[in-house]
Amino acid sequence: MTAKRFELNSGLRGETMVRKGLMRQIDEIPQIRIMPDLNVIKIGGHGTIDFGREVVFPIVEEIGALKEAGEKVLLVTGGGVRVRHIMDIGINLGMPTGVLAELAGKISEQNALMMALLLSPYGGTQVSSDDLLELPTLASLGLLPVTHGTPPYGLYEQPPEMGSIPPNRTDTGAVLIAEVMGAKNCILCKNVDGLFTDDPRLDPEAELISEITAEELLARDMEDMVLEKKAVELLLHTKHVREIRVVNGHVPGNITKAVKGEEIGTLIRA
Repeated sequence: MTAKRFELNSGLRGETMVRKGLMRQIDEIPQIRIMPDLNVIKIGGHGTIDFGREVVFPIVEEIGALKEAGEKVLLVTGGGVRVRHIMDIGINLGMPTGVLAELAGKISEQNALMMALLLSPYGGTQVSSDDLLELPTLASLGLLPVTHGTPPYGLYEQPPEMGSIPPNRTDTGAVLIAEVMGAKNCILCKNVDGLFTDDPRLDPEAELISEITAEELLARDMEDMVLEKKAVELLLHTKHVREIRVVNGHVPGNITKAVKGEEIGTLIRA
């Protein structure tokens, strides 16, 4: 006799969860936007926080001013030089990608704590990855949430195309957070004016790319980019985040311009 499967009656009864026809069917069902007025602003450790008070304090004042003006902001932090240091040691010791992801996440979390304290005059408060769904409540209470950008894959981090450095890092985390919250903006603050055709530090004739699609950018197969490749790849499949804007966070006012939708830096469209 053939054993009979015990089933619960549902629309997915008996489905393998990988059938293409099913995927096309559920793709037509719209997802809710939890915070459609949220601005996800990510400041890198390497590009901003590692420069210290000269760069960080003006950013704190600008983000605080945005919050005081009524904008809903989630600040996301990167890791920086300490991530590179622990990665270097871990890679040298042969640590698997998942272990490297665990190590890196601790650093960006430390930066989130420091930024939350600096933003305390504006209601700054550190939020863990598990508490992101509390953002609507925190915003209604007048708080300014800060979280770290390392996605919580940890030991389950997927292997990269090459090498062992985790492909899902803090730029990617910012995009993932913006997507699940249905945010209005996803802004990445760097220490350059945006994405260039080449490294402007090595090629003085490199030109700023003011706007480009994710598909076009990936097709260029650049040797290096100012943001993570995985963050760009996500734009091919996101439902809510349809663009990422890269701006120079070292220039006061750039973040505000990006929040207001002005042309600044590089706009990467889905």
